[in-house]
Formats: sequence, C-alpha cells, structure tokens
Amino acid sequence: MRIPIKRALISVSDKTGLVELAGALHRLGVRIVSTGGTARLLAEAGIPAIEVASLTGFPEMLDGRVKTLHPAVHGGLLARRDSPEHMAALGAAGFEPIDLLVVNLYPFMQTVARPDCSLAEAIENIDIGGPAMIRAAAKNHAGVAVLTDPADYAAVLAELSANGSGLSDETRFTLACKAFAHTAGYDGAIANYLGSIDAAGARQPYPVRLSLQFEKIQDLRYGENPHQSAALYRDLPAAPAGSLAQYQQVQGKALSYNNIADADAAWECVKSFSGPACVIIKHANPCGVSEAADLLAAYTAAVATDPVSAFGGIIAFNRALSGPCAEALAARFVEVVIAPAFDPEALRILAAKPAVRLLQIPLHHALPAMDFKRVGGGLLVQSADARNVGAGELRVVTRRAPSPEELDSLLFVWRVAKFVKSNAIVFGRNGRTLGIGAGQMSRVDSARMASIKAAQAGLDLAGSSVASDAFFPFRDGLDVVAEAGATSIIQPGGSVRDEEVIAAADARDLAMVFTGVRHFRH
Repeated sequence: MRIPIKRALISVSDKTGLVELAGALHRLGVRIVSTGGTARLLAEAGIPAIEVASLTGFPEMLDGRVKTLHPAVHGGLLARRDSPEHMAALGAAGFEPIDLLVVNLYPFMQTVARPDCSLAEAIENIDIGGPAMIRAAAKNHAGVAVLTDPADYAAVLAELSANGSGLSDETRFTLACKAFAHTAGYDGAIANYLGSIDAAGARQPYPVRLSLQFEKIQDLRYGENPHQSAALYRDLPAAPAGSLAQYQQVQGKALSYNNIADADAAWECVKSFSGPACVIIKHANPCGVSEAADLLAAYTAAVATDPVSAFGGIIAFNRALSGPCAEALAARFVEVVIAPAFDPEALRILAAKPAVRLLQIPLHHALPAMDFKRVGGGLLVQSADARNVGAGELRVVTRRAPSPEELDSLLFVWRVAKFVKSNAIVFGRNGRTLGIGAGQMSRVDSARMASIKAAQAGLDLAGSSVASDAFFPFRDGLDVVAEAGATSIIQPGGSVRDEEVIAAADARDLAMVFTGVRHFRH
C-alpha cells in the first residue's frame, strides 16, 4: 500500500541536499515543519516551512536542548493510521499526522574524533530529540517514512514523483531498518566514548563495553568450506581509506570468502613498499614478494620465489597495472589481481580471461586503529601492528656490521616477515624473496622449510639476508640459515640465549642486527 506524504518534519544537522529535497517536497504539495537552523536555511531558499515552535506552542528552550520533545511531534509520528482511536485522540488534541520525518543527528562522532575535543563539548553533541523522533517514526513505519541519510533523498523523491506522493510499504520498512541501525550506531559511539573515560577523566583505548557496527557489502557463496555460509561487511561509520573493504571489482567471478581473506593479506603487504612492488599470497601467506624498478620485474621475481605455490594465487600491485605486466599475468592461472588502477591495455588483455577477478582499490597507507579476532564466546581486541623499523633504529650486535647492500636486503625481508604467519623465516636479496618458511611450530623448522623451498625453486641463497619475526630461542635456527648461504640476519633479539646466538653468528662471520620489535602474526 502506498501512503501519500502530505506533511513532513525536517530537522537536520548535516544539511547536504536539504534545499533540493525540501524544494521538491514543496512542489509535490507537501507541507513542511522544521526546526531552528533548518527553518532558517529553508526560508533563505524561499521554501515555505512552519517552525516547530508554532506546532508545539512552545519556543525552543535550554539552549536548544528541548524543541521537539512534545506530543504534537511524537503524537503525529506515533499515531497508528489504522487505529480510529489513535486518530480520534490525535484530532481531539488538535494535532496532525506527520507522514515523513527527515532527521540526522548532532555530529557526535566527528566531534570526538578531534584530538582537542573536551568531555563537555562531546556531551553537548549528544542528540536527544533526534533519536527519539527517529525511533518513533521507524516504529510506526506502517504509516510514516523516515529519512536519516542524504544518500537516500534522490530515490525517495523519485518514488514520490512517480506515485502520486506515495511511498510503498517496502520502502518505508527499508528506511525504518536503516533508521534503527543509525540510532544504534550513534548510541554505540557514545557508549564507546564515555566508557573509555576513567575516574580521573583520562581517555583509555579500550572501553568497558565495546559497540561495533558493520554494513553488509555482499553475501558470499560460502565460507572457508562449502558447508559454511558467509558474508562480507564494511566498517561503520567508514572503512579506513584504501582498505580492502573499499574495493571496486572491475572484472571476474564473485569473490569467495577465501579470496577476500587472502586479498586482504596481499593488499596490506604490498602497501608497505614505496617502490613498485608485487606480492603473491597463497592461503594467507606470502609465497613471493619483490620490489623492483617496474611492476613487470617485480612480478617476475615474485613468481620465481615459489612458482608452484604462485599457481592460483592472489596477486597485489602498488602501482597501476601495465599492459606488459598484464601480458605476463595472462600466461598463468590467477584467482585475483589487486591494483590501485588498471591501464586500458591491461584491461583489454585480461578481458580474455573473464573469470579472473580484478579489484581496484585506492592506494592509501592508513591502518585501522584496532584489530579484532573472534574467540569462543568473546573477542580479542588489539591495536594494529603499525610499527615499522628504519635503518637508524637497528642495533648491530655482531663483530661484522652489514654492508650497505646487506642492510637494504635486511630491511626488505624484515618488511615481508611482518606479513608471514609465525613462526616466520624469510630469505631475500636485492629486493626479492628467495625462500619463505611460515606457520611452523618451531622456528628451526621454518628455517629448514624456507631453505628447502628456495632449493625447489632453483634459487641460490649464497649471500642472502634472513629475517626472523621473533628471536632465535637457540642457535640451531641460525645454523640452518647460515649453512643455506645467508650472510646477514635481522631479528628482534630478547632471548635469554642471545649471547649464544650472537657468538654463533660471529663464528660464521655473519652480520646480525636487532630490531627490538617482534612481528608475531597468528
């Protein structure tokens, strides 16, 4: 059933698109009631509107804290149109129904995001009347439409224009669902902010109760396995700039749960390099990484690390994908290709492989503030692993210091190791990986695996550099990488046997540096 919109109440903090919306409603014959700043803006635009104070018979009071908390407003929103008793009571009180509510709330999230925001300022940006009206209209969506997002104005106006100023039951229900989610997110943000303030008034990173909101992007065919269901959600109020959740798929089959998990690992890793880089991921681990003079050279070197594992891999680039690189990609089986852009020639070449999923994501280096992992009955929350180590922070602990070439290679493999599942060992040289050992229960097994993988790919580890994501608990892991051909090592340090490991390095004339930073990844 389409209920015609005859009367609207508009009270918005974000005035995006307001004049266009109100002007269109006026032309459709809708009478408009508005508050404060909204009424002034409409008057300046020549759009007739009744101030809410005229409706309630009371002026705004308490510095605007009280203006819509009145039966004339809430009766008009909550009266059931199918109840003769409700409509009679409304008429007896001299009130009229409100058919459309257009409200968005005080900018609490934007206010508290400012480093200089005080508690008093945050409190003043907690909206009271707005959420009350939104919830009232959403509860009574059988007779009332509620708009909380300017992005919905155009579609609602189009439906009103096409249907004699009426909105369908389906539209009103959809808008009501969105409205309840809007107030839930708003209240959650307030609870998170206030719950993170301790007795002394200081902000703490973890609130007493944590409220999170996500918006569904799409349903997935299945989860990690075909018997599991799955969906992809995006952070609200906004996903971090350049994060995977902001991808635009320009070609290919629908993404699977595993595609998305691996694509995220590939994208976060490749973003950490400043030069043209390629990262190939298989089952959440890098199987090849290279930073080179151009993308084609980076791709070729990354594939050469482990050509077998690269088959059917997820490949990420930190530059626009070029035609020559796309030509090389087209010769192999690839599941997903990620880049900040695709040259027209690259798109033309890869169009011949329509099943390959091409994801375009803006290249931004921002990280989420927090990292989450579900556990049985709960949630682990930690700050993101945003710590990077520069050459000036390294501590040389062996008699021999690394050469300039070794230092460059050490910093490269250290960056890769951050994205390899623990225990992680990474061999590399001249901006490319040569062998990667991941996810083993002992560090020495990871070291053996990395050297075996290099041998299987026909790669020479002589003169290579090695990164270990955590300290060597014994010298045996160091002995393995040294015997494989490594001449320099980067590791956090901090083991009770550091002196034993350092002595082993000196005995083999290895250069070893400590970062003082660990990069476990589970």
